[in-house]
Amino acid sequence: MTCSEKNGSVTVTGVTGLDIYRTFDCGQCFRFDPDPEGGISGVAFGRFVRFEQPEPGTLIVHGATAGDFDEIWSPFLDLSRDYGEYARAFADDPTLTAAAKTADGIRILRQDPWETLCSFIISQNNNIPRIKGLVERLSRTYGDPIDAPRGTAYSFPTAETLAAVSEEDIFALKTGFRAKYISDAARRVASGDISLEAVAKLPTPEAEKELCRIKGVGPKVAACALLFGFGRGDAFPVDVWVRRVLDEYYPDGFDIAALGDSAGIAQQYLFYYRRYEVREEVQKHTNAISNGRGGVPPPP
Repeated sequence: MTCSEKNGSVTVTGVTGLDIYRTFDCGQCFRFDPDPEGGISGVAFGRFVRFEQPEPGTLIVHGATAGDFDEIWSPFLDLSRDYGEYARAFADDPTLTAAAKTADGIRILRQDPWETLCSFIISQNNNIPRIKGLVERLSRTYGDPIDAPRGTAYSFPTAETLAAVSEEDIFALKTGFRAKYISDAARRVASGDISLEAVAKLPTPEAEKELCRIKGVGPKVAACALLFGFGRGDAFPVDVWVRRVLDEYYPDGFDIAALGDSAGIAQQYLFYYRRYEVREEVQKHTNAISNGRGGVPPPP
């Protein structure tokens, strides 16, 4: 990759295996959205940033320096990893091979561990629009303001900040039963009872057990935090949707451990693949209705 800086933006050429639209549309991050100019905008690491991909091999990072790109945004997008290795690892599995082709360009974001942990606590029994709304509400209420092109954005609040407010204050933001979990997580992390720096050094099974000491954090939330916040490729979050995918494609069982550090991306590929298939079914049904052919709606 080559990087050039001009007028507050960085243009990177020679980028391979990255599709920013798919990467930010697979449920791993809740603070980025498509913008009116055709890019993806959001907040990470206390900064507002806008990504633009005018062609597959070119990435433009607005609001960044070349130093920012090297230190923050390249690791965030996991650009140093060869994602072709995953396709080669999945070559003996027809379903994963098809999923990898459909989901080509998805990368596992390396997000802030605390924000990721807290965001996936919020994600429990929730849908993506509401998760995004609650994360934004927490940020607007307790985060720091950040200048952004269309107004003010806000950083995600630190564990110390949330530990200093009451559970009732967090509940007032309409977090529901999750308020006690957010409060417990913030207090444990802020006090050092759970050190995220120490978690980062533990083997994945032990790291999961440590995170599960937090109220409301089970294996699924811990695995999401480890995969998306700590870069643990062997973490494989299984929620009700992923379980359905595995039951559908692998009725005789799916050997997660055999995938090693490829497990997390396999999960993302399979999940995105099934979503894509559902979208295709919905579109076919919509087209049939439009053409006057009717038909039975596909399952949700």
